[in-house]
Amino acid sequence: MTRKLPPAIPAATIILLRDRPGALPEIPMIGRGAHLSFAASRMVFPGGRVDPDDHSFAGRPELLVEGPAIDPDDLAHRITAIRETIEEIGLAPGLVGLDDADRLAAIRAALHGGDPLSAIVERHGLRIDPHGIHPFARWRPDHELSRRFDTRFYIARAPDLGEARADGSESSHLVWATAEQHLANRALIFPTIRNLERIGQAEDFDGAVALAGRYPIDMVTPWIETRAGEHFLCIPDTLGYPVTAAPLAEVDRDSDPNNPLITLNPG
Repeated sequence: MTRKLPPAIPAATIILLRDRPGALPEIPMIGRGAHLSFAASRMVFPGGRVDPDDHSFAGRPELLVEGPAIDPDDLAHRITAIRETIEEIGLAPGLVGLDDADRLAAIRAALHGGDPLSAIVERHGLRIDPHGIHPFARWRPDHELSRRFDTRFYIARAPDLGEARADGSESSHLVWATAEQHLANRALIFPTIRNLERIGQAEDFDGAVALAGRYPIDMVTPWIETRAGEHFLCIPDTLGYPVTAAPLAEVDRDSDPNNPLITLNPG
């Protein structure tokens, strides 16, 4: 009898791109703390779980910049991506009306203190523009895991205001590098590798947005396939990923040596 899978935890993560004249864009990634029970010491994009205030925020149009309609659930996930980016690295994509780095630091401190983002934005007289946060991918493992995440990946232009810094708790350090340079790091999990390879095809932020727009945001659910006697972890070949299979023996198994999908986390 097949065991029923636990519900997947809604989550969002964001790939920020910083354009550079005559060079490929840089992306900030953070090293998860070695003390964490999940994906410890791995390099990931900023991100985390959707919380109830993200959904409440999505229902408050007075705190949002007007524009084309966005599905409410998608909107809540975009707010999650913004909130988590402020918390984890101190940059605020999509936050409109902010022009002072000290004020941004105070907003980050308030989030770390437990204040909901909607209350902070209202208190500071700011708004969020979700239209600059572009859907890029969606991943969810459908295997028995200790924790399953339904993670939406977004891309956004890296803000000029503020200096990206790890929070020193969940993230131990931060690195700006091109997608290709990040891929040289061995401390990466399967979905991060695949999304770095995909975003690495873009020469700048506008190119990344165009790349994202060429494909539907279909759920990516990896599966194990045997090819010529060797097991591979596979993903669809219709969503713009240049590499769609990796030998199972080479996939990061994190804390569970029997389950290669344990590391399909938000980031």
